[in-house]
Amino acid sequence: MEEHFQSLDQAKATAIDMAFRFGPKLLVAALILLAGFIAASWAGKVTGRLLRRFKLEPPICALLERIVQVLMFGLFAILAMQNLGVELLPLIAGLGVAGAGVALALQGVLGNVAAGLTIIFTQPFHVGDYISITKEEGEVLDISLFSTTLGHIDHSRVVIPNRKIIGEILHNCGNIRRLTLSVGIAYGSDVSAALKLINDVLRTIPKVLQTPTPVVGVIRLSDANISIGIYPWVAIMDYETATSQINQAVLEAFRENHITPSVPQREVRML
Repeated sequence: MEEHFQSLDQAKATAIDMAFRFGPKLLVAALILLAGFIAASWAGKVTGRLLRRFKLEPPICALLERIVQVLMFGLFAILAMQNLGVELLPLIAGLGVAGAGVALALQGVLGNVAAGLTIIFTQPFHVGDYISITKEEGEVLDISLFSTTLGHIDHSRVVIPNRKIIGEILHNCGNIRRLTLSVGIAYGSDVSAALKLINDVLRTIPKVLQTPTPVVGVIRLSDANISIGIYPWVAIMDYETATSQINQAVLEAFRENHITPSVPQREVRML
């Protein structure tokens, strides 16, 4: 029994000794980490205000803010470990070896990161632009370090790795698109009246932009009809809706003004 009490007294004494030896260091390390959290939050906010002056995309600003916060907190974490007496050189060497192995294993991911940084700083497109690349097209919904997300009118999404974008031919329509429509009229119709009607129709449809000015003109003289090209500009999200509205409005205007749309005809002669 006495040996048991002696063991308890010895453990108690050891605990008290450890508390006196490492307690102040632990307290100082905790205070350093708290100061690091506050400093990282402040640095992130300052970075965000500076980045917004460069008109970067909101997701990119948020990502860079997070990187600055992590780096700042990491600096204070190193100071806290030094205060506790942790040897940093062996730790840094071990992290370097582990980092080299991770880099070899994640070459594709790192390639996406490098391409993402190129997109961020060269800004070939922005969120909200309509782009076409690598046989895919759509509205840019999100730009991250690893991938770019495109949205289609049918509400589906396409996620493209950033390394597939850099080095490819990119078609950026911005935030508006030009419709490519055509209508055929018979050779006996009044072409000038038809062109005037189409221009009047385009001015009455709210989804059609008046700047740039819509282009309307004769584009082809075929065997069966006169083809009139209709090229108005619309917002990205109005592409399909505006197409339907223009086709219907032109058809109704032609019927009201007795302009005959052409229909396929074939003449057969019996010998």
